[in-house]
Amino acid sequence: MRLALKIDVDTLMGFTEGVPPLLELLQERDIPASFFVAMGPDHSGRAVRRLFTHKGFLRKMLRTGAPRLYGFKTMLYGTLLPGPPIAASAPELLLKITAAGHELGLHGHDHVFWQDRLSGLSTTAVQAEILRAQKVLVGILGYPAISFAAPGWQCTPAAWDALVAEHFYYVSNTRGRYPYFPHTPQRSWPLVEIPTTLPTLDELLGLGGRRAADCNRDILAVLKRGGTHVFTLHAEVEGRVCFREFSDLLAQVQARGATFIRLVDYAKELWQQPDLIPRAEVISGTLPGRAGTVCCQSQGEEQP
Repeated sequence: MRLALKIDVDTLMGFTEGVPPLLELLQERDIPASFFVAMGPDHSGRAVRRLFTHKGFLRKMLRTGAPRLYGFKTMLYGTLLPGPPIAASAPELLLKITAAGHELGLHGHDHVFWQDRLSGLSTTAVQAEILRAQKVLVGILGYPAISFAAPGWQCTPAAWDALVAEHFYYVSNTRGRYPYFPHTPQRSWPLVEIPTTLPTLDELLGLGGRRAADCNRDILAVLKRGGTHVFTLHAEVEGRVCFREFSDLLAQVQARGATFIRLVDYAKELWQQPDLIPRAEVISGTLPGRAGTVCCQSQGEEQP
């Protein structure tokens, strides 16, 4: 059993307050991980539009205790408060991530803009968002990222086109069961997609009265021996309010004999035998505990 930790950093609070303790924990347990950081402004407050566009958004915010998880200040960025830059506010943290041997990929430029406006963007507009994020990263590290994780698991044909055009080594944009080459009935893309395979803590938290410890049991129940799973966590959540519970989860996973792998190393394994990577259709779907829709791997195709 192997587990890849995909750590999404959506906000300034997650970056400056959540990443440092996560780095310490990973070092203590000798666990490699893949960090995906939103490089541009924190416009979290603009997500309030989802009250009118995403069914169940208000219910999710109340169920998970969003003000406690994200803080009131974060929930005002981009509206009553200006949106501060995320990566540029603490560039030394990006250097610490890579110096510790972890992978660092892009989680977009403006997280809220990508998640809420992507459906209306052309390929050129999506490329511009990607290049804005790359520019920030190159300015700090001196080289671009080779991996990308779509904010909110949102992707469109225009976005797939842009990601191919920007020559990413692999992406992690969807929810699914195993890696694949994505396609729709009209199009296909020669881009390895490594989906998130496990439910996330913020989806399970509060669902049916679940507490964080209960969520750990649900996540562990999905893990199967012999497979490689991808668990997405959020620096704002597991790096702060639910840090202790996440530490407990890692201890339980290690006690079961699991090993950990960076997503980029998983991709290298896959690219060694590209003919064995299956194709799978990307569809729009819903998930328990998550408001709105996300891009999912079709359930109608089985791994060869």
